[in-house]
Amino acid sequence: MSEQSPLDLAEGDPFGPHNLPYGVFTTADEPERRRLGVRIGGHVLDAGAAAVVLGSPYAEVLAQPSLNPLLAAGRTAWRDVRRALTAWVTVPAHRADIEPLLHPLDTVTMHLPYDVADYVDFYASEHHATNVGKIFRPDGDALTPNWKHLPIGYHGRSGTVVVSGTDVVRPSGQRKAPADAAPVFGPSVKLDIEAEVGFLVGTPSQQGRPVPLADFREHVFGLFLLNDWSARDIQAWEYVPLGPFLGKSFATSVAAWVTPLEALEAARTAPPARDLPLLPYLDDSAEEEPGGFDLRISVALNGQVVAEPPFATMYWTAAQQLAHMTVNGASLRTGDLFGSGTVSGPEVNQRGSLLELTWNGRDAVELPDGKRTFLEDGDVVTLTAWAPGPDGVRVGLGEVTGRIVPSA
Repeated sequence: MSEQSPLDLAEGDPFGPHNLPYGVFTTADEPERRRLGVRIGGHVLDAGAAAVVLGSPYAEVLAQPSLNPLLAAGRTAWRDVRRALTAWVTVPAHRADIEPLLHPLDTVTMHLPYDVADYVDFYASEHHATNVGKIFRPDGDALTPNWKHLPIGYHGRSGTVVVSGTDVVRPSGQRKAPADAAPVFGPSVKLDIEAEVGFLVGTPSQQGRPVPLADFREHVFGLFLLNDWSARDIQAWEYVPLGPFLGKSFATSVAAWVTPLEALEAARTAPPARDLPLLPYLDDSAEEEPGGFDLRISVALNGQVVAEPPFATMYWTAAQQLAHMTVNGASLRTGDLFGSGTVSGPEVNQRGSLLELTWNGRDAVELPDGKRTFLEDGDVVTLTAWAPGPDGVRVGLGEVTGRIVPSA
């Protein structure tokens, strides 16, 4: 009896041919040679080697050590390559060429799959923004006056975006509690997570020319899970009047896999109803396709699921975020990332941050190894997610994980 092929996947495998996310990997025998790979089941296909063997016109693009050349090639190339990859892993005639180029996932090392250009993070969940407003402005309006008129965001630090599995050093900085007479310096005592979805820009845009809602697909290649680590005590003291700075810039963890938008057609969904009229550049009521994505996220702390935020509840869509961040004429670059902001739903177990889950430390999260209000050294946070795919099959979005280590 012949050994089963790695291409013979179990029915309903979330990383089947309907998915095919991209990543960059190295092998133990060639640890310095980074290769562009595509996940199929429990293996990663060396996409560059496959393209050479099968005579793809995109062989040079796929043989690079980063996803950036494919990103820059544009939407036609993205579609052509995806069609070719699908054929390579499904057509029996290709098996003899493809099977030797498959590497078990547990034998490879995954790397940050793209060179990060700019990084922008948003604040697009009404449930999250409302919770934060109630925590910090209990006697005022939960949402600021601008919140339902534009997607609020800030510019992050692209140089500290790290791939899943990278340890996160507890940051130090100034902090001052309301009752303190003066600020003190030291390691953050309110280290937190933010469960988010990130979007990866491929095709750049010209400075001075805004990107309209309808052009979202022309510029955005795919999405991935993102954890925007946050030092709440440092942030609370520094953010007035300019916003987040050291409380956010020490680390942002991203998944090793990027799921192309084409794999998520079945996950498209309408965003929540808007209760205020939008200015024309943000008004998506007449767009041909719904702007939301039905993604189901799980947040685990030390292996125990503590929250399940639903991305479908996000008030502002990725297309609106892209339109807003370019409406002033700011240009896009290949490798730009933008994060959705914390994903939270209406229920307590759908809150995507410990700030909300513990109501700023008032309520503890119960874990087998003790209670938590904010993160302790040694804690491991893992985000996973899936989306509905064709014929009821799930699309796996991989994971993003990080362990907290003591302050340097």
